[in-house]
Amino acid sequence: MKRIVLYIAVMCCFAVVNGATMEQMRFHCTNDTLRINELLQKGYQSNCTSASELVVFYAKQLLGTPYVGHTLEGDKEMLTINIDELDCTTFVETLYALTRTTLDKRYSWRDYAANLESIRYRGGIMGDYASRLHYISEWIIDNNSRGNLTEITSDIPHSQPQIKTINFMSQHVQSYSSLKNDPEMVEKIIKAENKLRNHRMNVLRKSWLGDKQVKAVLHDGDFIGLVTKIEGLDISHLGIIIKDENGYPHLLDASMSGGKVMLEDKPLKQYLSGSRSTVTGIRVFRIKND
Repeated sequence: MKRIVLYIAVMCCFAVVNGATMEQMRFHCTNDTLRINELLQKGYQSNCTSASELVVFYAKQLLGTPYVGHTLEGDKEMLTINIDELDCTTFVETLYALTRTTLDKRYSWRDYAANLESIRYRGGIMGDYASRLHYISEWIIDNNSRGNLTEITSDIPHSQPQIKTINFMSQHVQSYSSLKNDPEMVEKIIKAENKLRNHRMNVLRKSWLGDKQVKAVLHDGDFIGLVTKIEGLDISHLGIIIKDENGYPHLLDASMSGGKVMLEDKPLKQYLSGSRSTVTGIRVFRIKND
């Protein structure tokens, strides 16, 4: 009963979070806010002080969470708060929001929601479906410009520039329920894609992942994007790095094939040499500590 009263009090007292009102939020269940508050409290008690430490801490708290795709989709765009069902992107966004909230010395779900909105939407403000940062390349550019993330791929030995036009969504409209019957929304997506024509990005090819210099640069808690050779698409999967006792990076991710948040058994180089045949390399980015 005490938990229910607390939940009601929180919901009633705080009607606006950043740009999204309570009416613009979609919760998975009535325990979402309590669970987030509990996680933030654990983060505070963990004594982790850096962004990388907090990312790893929170990732371990989420191990075993079921993989569920398309949780952000609906009849209208809403700020979806769902800590119990994650895909690769919402997993990384959840880690960001938990970590940033803790770094800011804030310990409430409403601060988490503001940070979630900030990482997920262009300019940090939720609008319609097209305001969501669908492509990870734009997601990185936008969040880097606002001080949320910094990409370090160009600082990694052996990384090389690659140019690619990113337009997968407009070329596969029928695959997106929010686009296939909405020409106006398609035009908005094309407008966003136009900024990603001949997009230049640095990529570390997967063959270099066992290199000693590369291993030294990669840190536990780094976010990584798997760069794909699929036409029109930049990054096909997200996760974080966890290094083993020998310094080899592994992927901790919300795995579709594994059906949950899990640490992949094989080192990242071997993992990408297996079933990930369309992956050419990785990009790496970090949460800024300040």
